[in-house]
Amino acid sequence: MKYVYLLRSVADPERRYVGLSDDFRRRLLDHNAGNSPHTKRHRPWKPVIVIRFEDDQKAASFERYLKSGSGHSFANRHFW
Repeated sequence: MKYVYLLRSVADPERRYVGLSDDFRRRLLDHNAGNSPHTKRHRPWKPVIVIRFEDDQKAASFERYLKSGSGHSFANRHFW
């Protein structure tokens, strides 16, 4: 089971992050503790949406999609 999640920086609300994890709660704690080089400068982070997938490959595909051009447009319309 995997989670695709979208985070927004509390300190700088224009900063967003899309990630994939098998333990979302632990991963959010890592982001907010500064353990991720991609997110440590804009802490703290809060979840906007978390989606659980039973199929790991579908989760990975959806995360890749959200990081693509059309995925950015989708996320802007539906999540941000």
